[in-house]
Amino acid sequence: MSRAQKAAEWLEARAGVVKLGRSLLFTSIPGGPRWRYGWGAALLFSFAIQAITGFFLLTFYSASAQTAWESVFYLQTTVPFGGFLRALHHYNAQLLPLLIVGHLAQMIIHRSLTAPRELNFWLLAALFPLVVALSVTGWLLPYDQKGYWAARVPVNLLGLTPLVGPPLKQLLLGGPDFGHHTLTRFLALHAFMLPALALGILLGKSGLERRHRAAETAAANGAPYWPDQFLRDAVVCLAVMGALLAMILRPWLTGETERVEVPLYAPADPAQPFPAARPEWPFLFLFQFLKYFPGGAEVLGAIGAPLVLLALILAMPWIARRPWGHRFNVAAVALGLSGAGALTWLAIRQDQQDPQFPRAVREARAQAQRVQTLARRAGIPPAGAVELLRRDPLSEGPRLFARHCASCHRYGGHDGLGQIPEEPPSAPDLKGFASRAWIAGILDPERVSSPAYFGGTSHAQGQMAKFVRKTFADAEPDLLAQRAKVIKALSAEAGLPAQREADRKEAADILEGRRLLAGEDMRCTECHQFRQPDETATAPDLTGYGTRAWLIGIISDPAHPRYYGGRNDRMPAFGRDQILSAQAIELLADWLRGDGAPESSLK
Repeated sequence: MSRAQKAAEWLEARAGVVKLGRSLLFTSIPGGPRWRYGWGAALLFSFAIQAITGFFLLTFYSASAQTAWESVFYLQTTVPFGGFLRALHHYNAQLLPLLIVGHLAQMIIHRSLTAPRELNFWLLAALFPLVVALSVTGWLLPYDQKGYWAARVPVNLLGLTPLVGPPLKQLLLGGPDFGHHTLTRFLALHAFMLPALALGILLGKSGLERRHRAAETAAANGAPYWPDQFLRDAVVCLAVMGALLAMILRPWLTGETERVEVPLYAPADPAQPFPAARPEWPFLFLFQFLKYFPGGAEVLGAIGAPLVLLALILAMPWIARRPWGHRFNVAAVALGLSGAGALTWLAIRQDQQDPQFPRAVREARAQAQRVQTLARRAGIPPAGAVELLRRDPLSEGPRLFARHCASCHRYGGHDGLGQIPEEPPSAPDLKGFASRAWIAGILDPERVSSPAYFGGTSHAQGQMAKFVRKTFADAEPDLLAQRAKVIKALSAEAGLPAQREADRKEAADILEGRRLLAGEDMRCTECHQFRQPDETATAPDLTGYGTRAWLIGIISDPAHPRYYGGRNDRMPAFGRDQILSAQAIELLADWLRGDGAPESSLK
């Protein structure tokens, strides 16, 4: 006898491994092999995938408001196959509740819920709310905008439950609102407590199945598990893996993304609502269902209706004993699945028909791409990746403009975020401010008093508008050529990033335009100061016109002598009156100029 055989006998005498394997492989299958028996194998296989991938994800995860998103970003962008690992876990979490529902439906249709299998059925039914809780706790863990705002909904609904709701919500949050303690508690639930309960249910169900099979071994048409049922189970598990790979690779194969990964949205920011937040598609029907319970009635849809459904499911083994019971149970399953499918379709349809939702999705994806670009370029500051967006003009500038400026100004006809305000503009449209095209408009007699410039202000009939109409309405070609050079010179003062190359190539025209600014034909310096001190100037200083410092100054205090002085028309002093912080004004100025975030401001 070889050493290997001796070792095998030694292990078998003490652990009974071979005997255990034989008992598993050659256990009798009542009624012989069936494809429908593969539901249990698929469920165990899917749960094993979650456990294995979850373990490896946990080795890279850091649960805090400053590190959760950052650790997921590192996993997806730096760790080899990290994006695929997260995608496998993410999409399998969507497949798992469908497998449970399918297994429940199979047991109901084939009457596998009656005595002595009631406990099997109830254990499987109890697994569904656990999987829902696993999904909800998992949504928050990346701590991005989508997960943060999606997880708030069920937690807030839980808080509406009479008596037990508020303390349970407080226990989950670990404070007055979502934060660091919420993440650690959700992680404890998601990675330890809920999986342990689910594993206990699966093991209990498997043990009961073996007990029932052992009691039915005398059946004449029984057959061993190996090899026929084993092969069926293997095919079913391969089908599950194939479905997972199809879900993971679909965006990559269709060209929606260059990487195989789950979308990681911008870091969670409680100050920025997220209209694009939705639960994952297997739970969309619940999202849609709650729309029919507005206001305080939401607790009926979120708590009352599921309790009624649970009571019906628990009663199905007894209902099935009635002469009409089986037909009733099958009809209830068909109605429930049809209703869930219809609600899912309706939710998707309503989002497609709502013009605001696709726009919110596009903005969310753009924000996600922007923050990841900033993180790669400048690194992540100690305060977390959310600070990258808060210090980024391209992200924060449009929001500041929409909130504080769009009541009077427009940006390309909208509020900076794509919305068209109901009230007409009462101040100039600031898109392209200080660019050649923008200055050409204000020196155009047809446009100077239009809504895009002075049309809604007291300056519509002021000296500047009158001068432009009088001077250029029927101007000779020579004067128009001079105006073109003045436009180049004045725009060059701003040093706009988009015009640097043009300014460099046309330096001669710009130099000539500076001279013409003070010439007898243009006469700009009769009212404006330009590169020379002039205490008699009554209009904004054109020195450094449109530069970052110039914009910061006029936003901070438009009534300053350098700008409009006593002729300011209703524009608030955002800095002097402390309406906006210095950082917010700088972000707004940088955005209007088309400047990206300076490297120093991101670190």
